[in-house]
Amino acid sequence: MIKSFVQSALLVCFVQAGSALFCASASAQNTSELGIGIGATNYRGEISPDYQLQNNRPAFTVFYRKDVSVPITLRGGFTAGFLRADDGNVTGENGGVPPLQSYRQANTKGSILEASAVVEYNFLDYHYRTDKIHFTPYLFAGVAAFYASTTTVSNSLGGEFNQDGSMLGFSIPAGAGLKYALSEHINLGLEVGVRKAFTDQFDHLSEQDPLLVNVHDQDWYYYSGLSISYTFYKIPCPSQYKKNKRLLK
Repeated sequence: MIKSFVQSALLVCFVQAGSALFCASASAQNTSELGIGIGATNYRGEISPDYQLQNNRPAFTVFYRKDVSVPITLRGGFTAGFLRADDGNVTGENGGVPPLQSYRQANTKGSILEASAVVEYNFLDYHYRTDKIHFTPYLFAGVAAFYASTTTVSNSLGGEFNQDGSMLGFSIPAGAGLKYALSEHINLGLEVGVRKAFTDQFDHLSEQDPLLVNVHDQDWYYYSGLSISYTFYKIPCPSQYKKNKRLLK
């Protein structure tokens, strides 16, 4: 389900971005935003085969948005958060911990830093500020680079299962959000996003005994959070004034 959501978000964002950027009706914007946000990072992989709410850990983000047309916004951001997962939190069909996780008793924890560049597609004209209630839902997709540092420990097996390390990698972020303008300059945001990571090493288990790990599934991580941002407006100067600065005096 997550894979199909990411693929759909990527397709919608890139198709809409292309049509908006090259369509004459999508006029250029002169607004940008600088913002910060708080939320949670999460991990899905060998020790957490499904999204588990109890694995949410604190995270912080800063970002810059540039509106390039009515529907299209480019965003660059930096996110820092923590990761955690435990075999004991996995629930089997009978409601208890599955036999594999009960035998392995592994847990992982660490931190992750991410730098991302994404395209946002806004469904409403977010900068038409005459509305009393001013908001827009949006989809986003892009590329990111991350640095992860994690430690994995098995309480029953020990040995090679107890490992730590760090890595650099790339991921594909995609998701959805909502922007709401409190005033001419102040905005609130809500966002939920997934990251497809091209690695199976967040938990350092990919090279273990295939009877004890799934070596065919790569890792994912998530960021969800609230944000606040400040909008900057740039008023374009008509060409006749640019050519003759004395007209501005």
